[in-house]
Amino acid sequence: MAKQFFSMLENLLTEQPNPASASIGALTTEDMLRVINAEDRKVADAVASEIPAIGRAVDAIVTCFRQGGRLFYIGAGTSGRLGVLDASECAPTFGVPAGMVQGIVAGGEPALTRATEASEDDPASGARDLSARGFAASDALVGVAASGRTPYVLGAIAEARRLGAITVGISCTPDSELARAVAIPITPLVGPEVIAGSTRLKAGTAQKLVLNMLSTGAFIRMGYVYGNLMVNVQPTNVKLANRARRIVAKAAGVSGARAGELLEAAGGNVRAAILMARAKNRDVHG
Repeated sequence: MAKQFFSMLENLLTEQPNPASASIGALTTEDMLRVINAEDRKVADAVASEIPAIGRAVDAIVTCFRQGGRLFYIGAGTSGRLGVLDASECAPTFGVPAGMVQGIVAGGEPALTRATEASEDDPASGARDLSARGFAASDALVGVAASGRTPYVLGAIAEARRLGAITVGISCTPDSELARAVAIPITPLVGPEVIAGSTRLKAGTAQKLVLNMLSTGAFIRMGYVYGNLMVNVQPTNVKLANRARRIVAKAAGVSGARAGELLEAAGGNVRAAILMARAKNRDVHG
C-alpha cells in the first residue's frame, strides 16, 4: 500500500523535477530569482486557459448566493490557508456578512500559523469539519488541493455531493481525483515547481489567482461594486476611511472634502453617500 501511494505521488505533475531550475543552487542570487520569476510568469497563462471553467463556477456561486446560500472553501496546508485568506477578505472588501464566505483548513485555526499536514489524510475529518459549519444543499463548496488527491478535501466534497450542493475543485494536476469528483473542475497546469513538490510556489499562486476570480467575480455579478469601485468597503480604519472618501468623490463627481461630509452624513455608508450626492445634483440641475 505504501509503495502504491509513493508511486502515485511520484507521478504527479506537481512533484516532478523542473529542468529549468536543475542548477538553481549554483546560480548567483539575481539569476536564481530570474529563474523563479520566469516560472511564475507561466502561472497567469495556466489560469487563463481555465477561464471558461472559472466562469461556470462564478455563475454557479452567484446562483447559490441569490438563493440564500453561502460559499465555502476547504483545503489543507497552503491550499487551506489560501482559502481562509480569501474568505476572510470578502466581508471588509464587499460589505457582506462574515459567514457568507467561509474558509476551512485541515487542522483548524492552529494550522493557519504552523504546519499540521498530518490532518489532511483523513477524509472523514473533512466531512465532519464541513458539517460542523452547518453546510447545506443550498451552499457551494470549493475544494482546493494542488495535488488533487488530498483525502481531507475529497471527504468534504463527497459529503457536499451527498447533500446535492454545488461542488468546485481547484487542482494543478491533470485528471486528478478532485477534478473527477466535482461538478466544476478548475485545473491550471502550472507545471513542475522550481523546488520540486513545493506547491506553495506556482501552484499556490495559481490557486490564489483563481480564488480571487471566484469571489471577486461573484460579488461583481451580485452588484457589490459600482463600475470598478469598491462601494461596499467598510471604513473601519484610517486607510479604509480615506479609500471610502476617494470612492465617493470619484463615483459622485465631488471634491474629497465634500465626499467626507457626505460619508459623515451617511454614517460611513459609501453607497448611501453616493446616492445622497447624486440626489443633490438632480435637485440642483432639475
